[in-house]
Parts: sequence; C-alpha cells; structure tokens
Amino acid sequence: MGSISASLPAPAKPPVDISDYPKLDRKQAGHLRHFHNLVSQADGEWHHFGGLEGHQELDEAYRYQLATMAYAAGVAHYHRLPAMRGPFKKLLRRIIHKMLLRQVWGYWFNTSHSGYVFDPDLPEIRKPWADPVIKENIMYSGHLLLMTSLYAMLFDDDEFEKEGSLTFRWDPLFWDRKQDFVYSNRTLQKVIFEQMEENGWVGVCCEPNAVFVVCNQFPVSELRSLQARLTAQIIAMRYNDSRDGTDNVHEVLKKYKAALVAKGMIGDSGLYTSYYNLRQQKAMPPRQGTHTAWANAFMNTWNSSEVRARYDNHVTGFLTNVDGKTRLNASRVGLAFRKLVFEDGADPQSPETLAQARQICNKFISPVVPFETISWVTFTMMLSELGKKKELGDLHEYVDARLEPTWEKGGLYYPRNDELFDSEYNMIHMEPHSGNAGIGYSRLNVEDGQKKMWDKPWTKEILEGRPYVDGIGFADGVDFLRGLWDEEARAIIVTLRSWSGEDHSIAMQVKNLPKGNWAVYIDAGLKETVEDADFVDITESVGTDEVDIIVARI
Repeated sequence: MGSISASLPAPAKPPVDISDYPKLDRKQAGHLRHFHNLVSQADGEWHHFGGLEGHQELDEAYRYQLATMAYAAGVAHYHRLPAMRGPFKKLLRRIIHKMLLRQVWGYWFNTSHSGYVFDPDLPEIRKPWADPVIKENIMYSGHLLLMTSLYAMLFDDDEFEKEGSLTFRWDPLFWDRKQDFVYSNRTLQKVIFEQMEENGWVGVCCEPNAVFVVCNQFPVSELRSLQARLTAQIIAMRYNDSRDGTDNVHEVLKKYKAALVAKGMIGDSGLYTSYYNLRQQKAMPPRQGTHTAWANAFMNTWNSSEVRARYDNHVTGFLTNVDGKTRLNASRVGLAFRKLVFEDGADPQSPETLAQARQICNKFISPVVPFETISWVTFTMMLSELGKKKELGDLHEYVDARLEPTWEKGGLYYPRNDELFDSEYNMIHMEPHSGNAGIGYSRLNVEDGQKKMWDKPWTKEILEGRPYVDGIGFADGVDFLRGLWDEEARAIIVTLRSWSGEDHSIAMQVKNLPKGNWAVYIDAGLKETVEDADFVDITESVGTDEVDIIVARI
C-alpha cells in the first residue's frame, strides 16, 4: 500500500450518495448469519438440522440443506454484495467442508444395498460400497460438483480442482480399516459424465435403479420441459467450461434431450415425471409437485421460455388464491385439487374446489413414503427465480405471521413443525430444509438470478479487474449490508452493522484497486487519504448503528 497522506487534497464528502445503492434488509442479513451460525458449529454438531427422517434419505437431508445454503450465498454474493469476496469465500468454504463430512454422505453405504421400492424385480439385496460418488448417488455427487464449481467461478480459486481436494474417508470406528476415496472437481465430473454415457444419456441414478430427472438435470432439452433437483450437474459443467475454455455442456445437452424424449420422461399431467427405472425401462408418473418447482428454480437457466410457459399448469393446486392472497397447499391437497380441475372439470378459481380438495386430500397420501414432502423451499425458490413478486411476497407474509420466525445469534430461521394443517386446513408444516435454507434463498435471490449467473459467469479476467474486500468475515460479528464496486464512480461502497449491538473493531482490506490516490470516507466524512496505492487498510469500530465506508479515487 502507498503511504497515508495528511496533505493529499480530497473532497470533504464522498463523490457518491450511499443511499443510491441498495442494501440488504434485516431479514436478508439474518438468513446469511443463520447459514454462518449453522456451519460454524463444531463438526458433529447438527443443531437445527434434524428432521423426521433421520437416516439422510429424503429431501430434508443434511446435503440438501447445505447445498441450498451454498446456492443462496452464491446468489447473494453475485447479485447483491459482489465486492465482499472475503466474507463469502470463507462462508462457502465452510459449507463445503461440512458437505465432505461422513455424517453427510455416509448414508450411501446403506442405500447402495438397493431395495424393492425402486427395483421391484431385484433378485436379492446387493453388496454395498462406501465410496459415495463412484456410482449412482447423483443426489449427493451432483450437488458437491456444483458447490465446488460455484466456489471456483465466484472466487477464481482452483482449490477443489486439485487431485485429492475432495477426499472421502470411510473409517467406521470398529472396522479397523480406513479407506480414502480421492477425487477432485474434474475427476468427479468425469465420473458423472461416464455414468450418463453408460445409462444411454437418460441420467445418473439417485437411489439404485432410479434415475430421478429431478435429481439429475445434467443436460436439459432446449424444446421440452425436464426436471431436476437443483440442476446441479449441468450448471457445474457450464461453470467449468467457462474456466477451462471448453464447451462440453452443449454436446451433453443434445444427447440428454434425445434420451429423455425416447424414454418418455415427459409426463402428460403437466408435472415432471418422478423417476426412470433403469432395469424396467419405465418412467414413473409424478407423485407431488415440489420436485417440479425445485427443478424450475434452476432449469430457468437454460430453458427459461418453457419453464415460464408451463408455470400456470405447474402451480395449479399447489398455489391457490385465498381472499386475494397466494397460499401454498400441502402436496396431498394440491394433488386432490389437480384431479378435481383436470379430470373432473372443477373451477380452479372457486373456493369450493379448494374446500373439496381439502376434504378428499387424504386419498393422495403416498403409500410408500410416510413423510410430508418439502414445499416451502421449492416453491419460494421457484417464485424468486421467476420474479413472481406478488406470490412470493404473500408466502413470505404468511410464514412470518404463522410459522414462528425465530432470531438466534443474529440469524433468522423458521423452526421445525411436524404438524401439517391447522384446524382450517392451512398448511403449518415446516421442515429444516425450508426453515434453515430455502426461505432464505428466496429472499436473497433476484429475478433470473440463476439464469444471469449461467449467462455471464464470473471469469478470471472479470475478477482480476475488480476491487474487493478481504480480511473480514461473518465470524467478526458484523453483518454485510452493502458491498460493491462502482466502476463509473471509481468507488467501493460498504455498509456494516454489528448483529449483536456490541462494538466490534474490524480490520479489513480493500484489494485490487487500480493503483493511484484514494480517499477513505466513514459515514460520509473524510477519514484519510492514501497515496499511490493498489490496496487500502481500514480499521473501524462497528456497533448497533450502520457504518458506511466508501473508498474513492482522487
């Protein structure tokens, strides 16, 4: 850094009005802090993570909560706080660390036995294996691939591209045999790609013999609607292409499109099919709407026109209008509603249709899975991505009024509630995937948030040309409300606030500045000037009141 200068002339006030720059509101900042609080727990502690299904087999499992937190942090950094590289890098790195713990992926040893739900013709239970990514299990490997590709794209960091950076240690205490399964982001992508090819491009299995299009979304049809659980693999491949200067993704898309059409993976009901049984060569019909919504939240990246065209059909029954407000219904109510509308000709706008659906909804309980499906996370994520502000606002208003928003250590979450309905059939169910991560994602995302990242991923050149903040993180006791570089004004704008009200002395650096003379303003007043510098050190006390920091070229 250049020397601090007392004589270097600078305007007494900053060249920009900080109110011109949007900032996070209290709830948005609270969600980010809750993510930090959760992943800052000691390894082995999973406070707030636990759900009804305790074996990590369903949609509220640790892996899905962690993945959604990573994606929420990604959209918040990319769209809202792009200059806060240091804090978000630490947060995303910690989330990935948790994703690699055996408690997250160890379920696979049991699941790899296979079973008769997804493979009714199975002659006998298979011999299990512990490696969680070598075959099948795209519901874990796909998310891990995207999380590490997202990390590389956002921070131009090759940590997880190095061999051994993704190592899974299988070390049950009394086995007295330890196994390390060693991968990197690229070798993981290669394993997934090879399984796609082996399965005739229809996808990679989640559970044995079951290819959930909702879990794959590796490539997506340009003309047909497909589904996926977070479209993890194809977005990861897109980010990796942007780093490697390759174009693998479009070739995979082409092959996947042909396979999905040939295998009948598009359902007639309007909802996406559930999964494809490899052995039986059969696509199974949809059993709920939440996977379709989950897929759409990310399929909007490359298939936006189709996602938007089918939106009204996809939400029928699951989202209904009650006294002018959008309300989310439980899956069983939504399925009953859809039968009344699409099969019996009932009026989708009539309150009587909803009332009747509530009366017959128990006929639509899954005979196989005795747990309620996740809903808040998937539908709010989809609404945020598609820019459905009125509908999303109504759902946020509802969960804030009825589902006990809770503040803990500066973090905001919605606690688990196993009850499905109140006395009037309003849905009050809340599971940890939605309460810890999904609703937060929907508040932090912007319209076309994933699509914009798909269209314009950050490249090495972009990041090398933009100043950023480092040396500070969520563990320093402050929330980050603003953090951006204004290229036209040649100024970086940061707003901090202590989440607890206690004063915190923070020390941060603004790095990668174009070399020159810089003025540092605190709360619109000139603090100091720095001469001939390409980075600036700032030390400041941050308490209950927001502190605005501007570093501007002079």
